[in-house]
Amino acid sequence: MTYKIKPIREDFLQKVRKDGIDDLKQKVTYLIAKGGEPCRDVLRRARVGEKLILASYCPFKQNGPYKEYGPIFVLANESTENVNYFQLPISTHLDTEQNHYYLQKSFVLRAYNEREEIIDAQVVTENESQDILLQFLKNEKIDFVMARFTAYGCYGLRVERDNISEYI
Repeated sequence: MTYKIKPIREDFLQKVRKDGIDDLKQKVTYLIAKGGEPCRDVLRRARVGEKLILASYCPFKQNGPYKEYGPIFVLANESTENVNYFQLPISTHLDTEQNHYYLQKSFVLRAYNEREEIIDAQVVTENESQDILLQFLKNEKIDFVMARFTAYGCYGLRVERDNISEYI
């Protein structure tokens, strides 16, 4: 089974970069990276001195008790760097320094149904994350999986089954 990480909505990126307004219609915060901030748009950690935007984002489409908004970092300027949406951004899939791994050593995987309700969740390590993610996605009751950062609980990414027919 293959999967794909869902990119941040393009309308959100345009709105925060051009208008300075986030999903809660608040002004975004501009800052200079200290290094290590998780940049959601490029699935890597920020480098010292990069210009960032901190804004509220909602990865959900439906209203309901699990719908939430939370803070994410994105690069202040559009990036042309290549982002791999077909592998978890963890150390076993990347060739970079340890402090730049996006998800890092442990994180949370939350499995949701089509009504965007949590069905299952697990704190995982990098080593077991791939197996648990695929296990979740094999369950027909699960529509998508979200990764969240362990310490702060912030939204990391959304993973969906890859529909190969989209690319044919």
